[in-house]
Amino acid sequence: MKKEASRQEDSLVFEGMTSISAVINGGYRKIEKVLFDKEKNDKRSRQLSWLKAKSREMGFEIEFCDIESIEALTTGNSHGGVIAICSDREIPALSALSPKEDGFYVMIDGIEDPYNFGYAIRTLYAAGVDAIILTPRNWMSAAGVVCRSSAGASELLPIYISDGEEASAFFKAHNIKVVCAGIRDSVSAFDADLSKPVFLIVGGEKRGISAKVLSTADTVVRLDYGREFNGSLSAASCASVLAYEIFRQNRK
Repeated sequence: MKKEASRQEDSLVFEGMTSISAVINGGYRKIEKVLFDKEKNDKRSRQLSWLKAKSREMGFEIEFCDIESIEALTTGNSHGGVIAICSDREIPALSALSPKEDGFYVMIDGIEDPYNFGYAIRTLYAAGVDAIILTPRNWMSAAGVVCRSSAGASELLPIYISDGEEASAFFKAHNIKVVCAGIRDSVSAFDADLSKPVFLIVGGEKRGISAKVLSTADTVVRLDYGREFNGSLSAASCASVLAYEIFRQNRK
């Protein structure tokens, strides 16, 4: 119950080798310290050797401790006896981005759970998104949880901060098509031209995308259903399906 209750708390504890490797390879934040279960020194000697090499290169310490000390800091159960305590990540404003000519950018807002947020980022990364744009209020404060649920993708992708109107204006100024997910005055995503460069905006289930942001869109797209269905997909699912439709249309 304690771990479940803490899933939405701020966290800079990165659990397991997948998350720690992503932090190291992404280079967006500093590792302060790695805690390693002293009972697994022999069983995980290759992982330990790699971490020792990286600790000398990057300047973090490795502390060997009992599993209870690790469990007291974690929210999940798949850490494998190794965690990293990290610094905050500095997320730049969108103005720092230099868009690519064939760029694929996504803004997601309003996802209500850090696990779903991480699942969305995992799919966006796999679909080839070049960068993610977030509003100032987002789940990156729970970075450890997001990293674990995204299989490390949240630490590998460039992330920028902006609000919807500013982001739309920014990409339009760079001649990048702005596509919003919505219903009113929409076309099916499967019929729309989603060729790159493209900036996709997906809002949350509760608030959706504001009318002001929708008014800036070059295209509003919807997801058609395979049967009569009065509900809506989650924001994470919607972002995932639309990202893969964009990937499909731009395959070479």
